[in-house]
Amino acid sequence: MRRLCDPTDARRLLNPGPVAIVTTTWRGISNAAPIAWCAPLSMQPPMVGIVVHPHRHTADLIRFSDNFAINIPGPRLAKQTAFLGSLTGLNNNKLESAGLALFSPLSIDAPLIEGCLAWIECTLQDVITIGDHSLFVGNVVKVQADDEAYAQQWLLNDRDDSPLTFIGGNRYAVVGDPIEATFEVDISGALVAENAEERERREEEEAARAEEQKQEGEEGLAQKRRSESDDHRSVF
Repeated sequence: MRRLCDPTDARRLLNPGPVAIVTTTWRGISNAAPIAWCAPLSMQPPMVGIVVHPHRHTADLIRFSDNFAINIPGPRLAKQTAFLGSLTGLNNNKLESAGLALFSPLSIDAPLIEGCLAWIECTLQDVITIGDHSLFVGNVVKVQADDEAYAQQWLLNDRDDSPLTFIGGNRYAVVGDPIEATFEVDISGALVAENAEERERREEEEAARAEEQKQEGEEGLAQKRRSESDDHRSVF
């Protein structure tokens, strides 16, 4: 179920560096493009930035319409995300070709994509040329998120409800395996790199790996790792 979030939640939604499918519309023409370079820029007022090549169709539509939406997909939409990045919207209805369902935004014109995990609606604040790309600065006006995926932070309880990150080519990763980075200091204020509990856990894990390698053998263990990696990739 989608729930309305505070505009400042935009920063936490973008903190892990997720892929964004940026949607735009102008004069009845809608477009969608996956963007890997996006980031929070300001808390008050809430502002975010996306980086787009100035010659892209998406850049034109944002400039003309003065607004855009950031849709954050999970692994269920990995194929659609890759597909959207494979062709231009100049001569294609990319959203229709990808088979994506849309729903109406709350404040802007750009459509929102069903099945994503979060949605950030922005009005255009500024366009800044940086090298061969343009930074489009957006004022965050509305934020929604799937309550199975986000509640003031990414929950990461389920792989399907965790955001995608782009790692190159057609390869994506799923944000997951959260850790709590607690730490201790010694009497001089220096970091204690490993306390007794952490040392014990590490030694147990090393012993378990050594036992597994002994039972499987190096070649058997390598084959097992390759099989696990292939199984993981096949879900996309």
